[in-house]
Amino acid sequence: MTSHLIVKPGRVAELSLNRPDRRNALSDETLAQIARAFRDLAQAPSLRAVILKGEGRDFCAGADIDWMRRAGRLSGKAAEDDARLLASACLAVDECPVPVIARVHGNVYGGGLGLLAAADIAVAAEDARFCFSECRLGILPAVVSSFVLPKIGSHARRYYLTAELFGTAEAMRLGLVHETAPEGALDHRIEPLIKGVLSCGPNAVREAKSLLRAFPGKNLHERVDFSIKTLLRARSSSEGQEGLSAFLEKRKPAWTQ
Repeated sequence: MTSHLIVKPGRVAELSLNRPDRRNALSDETLAQIARAFRDLAQAPSLRAVILKGEGRDFCAGADIDWMRRAGRLSGKAAEDDARLLASACLAVDECPVPVIARVHGNVYGGGLGLLAAADIAVAAEDARFCFSECRLGILPAVVSSFVLPKIGSHARRYYLTAELFGTAEAMRLGLVHETAPEGALDHRIEPLIKGVLSCGPNAVREAKSLLRAFPGKNLHERVDFSIKTLLRARSSSEGQEGLSAFLEKRKPAWTQ
């Protein structure tokens, strides 16, 4: 346990924001710890998935106001380095080689939406509340845009500019959330998602996530070439051969044992 996080390593790891007294608001130290924790977890070859959640009443209420006040007094490289902390934390989530499942409840504001958007799958409580609140503070949702805009696209023209509060049903419509359940049933709803991940070839899942992340930066012909090379590598691998053999022999593949 660190001061701002609870990290439970394992095949299915858990990372919990642990500032319930501050509604899990993101400070410079919180963001540095998130980036470090995700990169440490990613080093484990046995890692299959990560559940990202928050302790207390909220998933994440956005940026810590005290930190933002301090950051506003910085200038030059110090200011730039400070601004990169949120980007680094979101990148660490996005670049995690295995599926990251966000377990969302309570309020999700500002930078918390960056973490949510960087996750692969989001399951939210039916009464969760979401808000791109930055413009209310005289700033804007700039850094999170690299992760949010690929998911919500032109809807940002409304929600960035109005700082409206919206619920889980709208978050699902926008593509920020994939599944919903009563807060007390979130873990139960996540169980089949984890079961699904664990039923797949570990390396295949990692390759699939890598392919999904690589495609946006390539043109059509590059995508075709990249996908063919990725398939050939997977198909000829020991895991690929085992998966096909298990299917033909009507048995479970070795990785599910």
